[in-house]
Amino acid sequence: MSSEVSWILEVRVRDGREKEFRALMQEMVAATQANEPHTLAYEWSTSADGRQCHIYERYTDPAAVMTHLATFGAQYAARFDQVVEPMRIVIYGAPSAEVKAALADLDPVYMQPAAGFSRA
Repeated sequence: MSSEVSWILEVRVRDGREKEFRALMQEMVAATQANEPHTLAYEWSTSADGRQCHIYERYTDPAAVMTHLATFGAQYAARFDQVVEPMRIVIYGAPSAEVKAALADLDPVYMQPAAGFSRA
């Protein structure tokens, strides 16, 4: 069984915060790519009107998740909460109890591996 953890976080951009959202998105993507080698995927996709965003994140293991969440909490959480409203998070893979506790406030939906494979 894989130790990977991934999720899709769905957020809504707050009214009048679109410019701030785009700047924060670019900053967070660049920092994660440069500083978190165990982040396997970190992809933000927006709706045509730019008001909704789905953030796909995939990590090698729960320790990589906790590294990301520590950085997020220290550097980005306050600004993130000002520009977006989390709507839903669906978590896949093998999150540890520590990861589950760290994400509990988002009221996640957990999906259990059932069948399939990944080549990447």
